[in-house]
Amino acid sequence: MVTTWLLIFGCAIGAADPFSSRIETLRFHLDRLNAIEVPTEFQAEKDGRLQTLRNLLNQPVQNEAELEERYNALDAARSWLLEHAVERPNRAEAAFSELDTGWMATNGVLRLELNRNDFSLTLSDNTAAWRFLPGEDRDVVFQDAAFGLQSANRIEVTAFHPGYGAGMQVHLTEFPAKPDFSIWLTFQLVGSEIVMDLAVQPDLTGLQYIDWPKAVQTENHPEETAVIPRMQGMLLPGNWEHPLNAEELFNSRSFYMPWWGHLRGGSGILAIVETPDDAGGVYRHPAGGPTRVAPRWYASLGTLRYARTIRYVLQPEATHVSLAKRYRRAVIERGDFVSLKEKAARNPALYEVIGRPVIHQGSLYHFVAQSALFNKKIIEANHQLQTFDQLADILREYKKAGIDSAYVHLDGWGFYGYDSGHPDPLPVGFEQGGWAGLRRYADTCRELGYFFAIHDNYRDFYFNAVSYDDRMTVTRLDGSQEEHSTWCGGPQTILNPRFAPEYVRRNHDLFAQYGIPVRGTYIDVFSVVPLEESAVPGMPLTRSDCARYRRQCFEILRARGYVVSSEEGTDYLAPVLDLVHHAPYATYPRIGGGDACGIPVPLFNLVYHDALLIPWEMGNDGGWGIPKGDSGRLHCLLNAGLPYVYGADPEAVKRVNEAADLARHCAFSEMVSHEFLGNGYRKQRTIFSDGTEVTVNFSDGTYSIHYP
Repeated sequence: MVTTWLLIFGCAIGAADPFSSRIETLRFHLDRLNAIEVPTEFQAEKDGRLQTLRNLLNQPVQNEAELEERYNALDAARSWLLEHAVERPNRAEAAFSELDTGWMATNGVLRLELNRNDFSLTLSDNTAAWRFLPGEDRDVVFQDAAFGLQSANRIEVTAFHPGYGAGMQVHLTEFPAKPDFSIWLTFQLVGSEIVMDLAVQPDLTGLQYIDWPKAVQTENHPEETAVIPRMQGMLLPGNWEHPLNAEELFNSRSFYMPWWGHLRGGSGILAIVETPDDAGGVYRHPAGGPTRVAPRWYASLGTLRYARTIRYVLQPEATHVSLAKRYRRAVIERGDFVSLKEKAARNPALYEVIGRPVIHQGSLYHFVAQSALFNKKIIEANHQLQTFDQLADILREYKKAGIDSAYVHLDGWGFYGYDSGHPDPLPVGFEQGGWAGLRRYADTCRELGYFFAIHDNYRDFYFNAVSYDDRMTVTRLDGSQEEHSTWCGGPQTILNPRFAPEYVRRNHDLFAQYGIPVRGTYIDVFSVVPLEESAVPGMPLTRSDCARYRRQCFEILRARGYVVSSEEGTDYLAPVLDLVHHAPYATYPRIGGGDACGIPVPLFNLVYHDALLIPWEMGNDGGWGIPKGDSGRLHCLLNAGLPYVYGADPEAVKRVNEAADLARHCAFSEMVSHEFLGNGYRKQRTIFSDGTEVTVNFSDGTYSIHYP
């Protein structure tokens, strides 16, 4: 009874003053306005405005109009306070002006100048100035025309000032060679970095590539050093005596990663290509230098399709390590850095590979007469066979010799043998031992505590494949195809990666059906051959599509619990791969051995050491990807990489196990530093994030490993 009376009384009060609660809300907002700080000279006016509001809100409100009046007064006071606040939103410092020579933009940290006559760029801070070379007659290349940016008859340049930076936008039109074609160049200065965008309109067909911006101008001086991720990485002094040239898409041996840089007098400039799928790099270094490196924007199926972006970072105190670490930051920021810890959490089988030496075995290699590698002098050398049972016996010998655990990679298990018949390599070859023999081999691996993985291939499309069909090939815009006859199986072209995932499912379903416990798969060449496109009518494929389908192949196998691997280290596959079988240094005159290209430095490992497992050759004088005169074993230790098993004698086993222990200890640790000690480049040291230090001397073969 009392509760009911109170409820009625409360309702009566509410009915008597329907605006009280709403006025209380306005009083709360008024109290919060006091938190807006203003400069001292405006404090008295602020206090007066707020007091006037308090007085107004204390007056009775009779209707909606009076309430609206009070709200508007409150809103006006808030607007005045925000306008005079001590701290207000600000755009970054920016200035733009037209000069006699061209145009200039600055953000107070960087200054960019664009020359109107030759389209050269100059980018500078308070420590260094970097000049980009002038435009040329072939900046833009179509199938039927080529011309320079400076040939535009109309150039419009305007300020472009996003809130975070300064810059300019350039619109080039009325090119005599392509009157309907126009190019937009946008420059954004953000702190000590500049982002450059290129876009075209309309997107005309027949475009092949655009070379812009041009290379940074450097001199043939020993202290002008290019930093290039050619395979594992290299430093190229400006006066390097040997010529070195490349024109290639990224994610290739010329560029494992889409970046490069220059060092000069302690300062550095780093180029990061942020749209790498249809991009590549061009570097030219004649004998004695200097070095020129520049991006190239390739068309996708004959058009540019989307805006292309490159970022340049100025570092006042730069080394090859600091440049690599800035790129690692970029990988992390775009969400593409997946550590080994994350990969192992998803697939615990990876723990069984970490710190294990790698044993590489092959069963059948049969070279057909059309193969470029066919041996015409020793005819019987074209058929090399070791049965699965014979290979299993060799594994047992390794176990007896002291290789307690290993990752075993098997080649040549297919119907025709190694590198033949793909993507239809099954059933398992009869000569090697058939399904039953391969099952015994896999069982032997399990009994020995070895991890069993196979070689596979879903790019090479052999003419002897039972499912060969021209419509499933990678086909150029002109209708032609890449064809060669290099490997064991002879004549081949390239499989459109659109079809690769279904072949992966089909083949590995067969392994499961026949009870072959495959635990890891190496898909050949995916991670060393650049992305491809195809113009087959009805089945077009862009390079971005190619990347997606290649990644999907690995994800299909990872979903089955496989440890997945491929050939060499490349940027776009690093998030999905557990292992690459090589990521060594470039050598000449051929990759199989010779002198070093430039000065070898572990750029790839400075970015990805704790994201990918990488085995190394263990010889003492050169080898595949190991410069002549260098110990592969020392490179393995310096990089805390997995060792390849290269013999069963006690000393070889001891060295392999030592390297495997180091790799196991440092697998989850970032390589934080690499440096040259003393004069020259023969003594080097790496430091890992757990404190492990490895020092090697390539001159005398000595080394030391210091664990924290």
